[in-house]
Amino acid sequence: MITNDLLTLLAARDHEARPLHVGLIGAGKFGAMFLSQARRVPGLHVVAVADLSLERARTSLRRTGWPEEQFSAKGFDEALKTGATHITDDGARLVTAPQVDVVVEATGVPSAGIRHALGAIEHRKHIVMVNVEADVLGGPLLAERAAEADVVYSLAYGDQPALICEMVEWARACGLEVVCAGKGTKYLPIYHASTPDTVWGYYGFSPETVAQGDFTARVFNSFLDGTKSAIEMAAVANATGLLPQPDGLQFPPCGVDDLPHVLRPRDEGGVLAHRGTVEVVSSLERDGRPVCRDLRWGVYVTFEAPTEYVRRCFAEYGMCTDAKGRFSALYRPYHLIGLELTISVLRVGLRCEPTGFPTGFRGDAVAIAKRDLEAGQILDGEG
Repeated sequence: MITNDLLTLLAARDHEARPLHVGLIGAGKFGAMFLSQARRVPGLHVVAVADLSLERARTSLRRTGWPEEQFSAKGFDEALKTGATHITDDGARLVTAPQVDVVVEATGVPSAGIRHALGAIEHRKHIVMVNVEADVLGGPLLAERAAEADVVYSLAYGDQPALICEMVEWARACGLEVVCAGKGTKYLPIYHASTPDTVWGYYGFSPETVAQGDFTARVFNSFLDGTKSAIEMAAVANATGLLPQPDGLQFPPCGVDDLPHVLRPRDEGGVLAHRGTVEVVSSLERDGRPVCRDLRWGVYVTFEAPTEYVRRCFAEYGMCTDAKGRFSALYRPYHLIGLELTISVLRVGLRCEPTGFPTGFRGDAVAIAKRDLEAGQILDGEG
């Protein structure tokens, strides 16, 4: 029997002693979460982990349950022979290594991500781009170049853009018009002024909490001040063809039961400037009160019933809709970040199938400095 099931394909490779070989660049939070699960999947072999800090790479492996002997390989060849993992500070060397089938780029640095992707493509490696900053900067061109080289460029499953792309694909494949797609986050206008120096207070993290986790102030500040949301929605727009709204993201407060009401066009009673767009909903009301049944950690898609018959079906099967029964929504309450990344690695490596990829430049993320770079003073306003 011929099957395209991921686990069956992987089990066959494992049985034939031909594991799928993966190289990870960047051992931060996302990379560590991937490592925590990758060693639990038979037939998947993390051949190498690259990070500018060798000690950070080792610490991530130890923290996620890897026994010391499993990452003591002295080189790529030894790692391949013994099933161990090579630790290196040379990402450029990793992408050229013939022992690697799939490169996972998780540095979070745009220039490094593009450089590593180009190297991987040149050496006929599939690339899973966790680095959404690099994707928004050059993803459509990288995906085009990868296709020309007959390799796959993919967004990273577990991160919200890839999960949103999956939901958009689902809706369109069902013949439903996508009205809006996006994610939830914790948002208040005051957060625009947050900096890495103030971010932990907004999260309510104690110094002890920060010390125990893989927390980077710069990265977590980008989650809070709207930067990451803008970047991720640009990535979704570039991958799905959804067009950003003229004035950008509004971050309307909205719980899961209100998605069909809020995320519909303004002329239908919602907040959207137009159909076929992206938006991020807030888990906080503007006065700081929590939104009922918020979607802070999740993703969603809203869509419209094309006919009266479909509208009746929405009602018959208990779909949450707007008052007229025309607009409905599907949502996923959580995303598991790097814990789900093996889905991308397996689809790319076994079926040459991306979990979302950019097809053109449709969205940009605009950054505004919050400090007078000469005087070092935070500027007034929301940033």
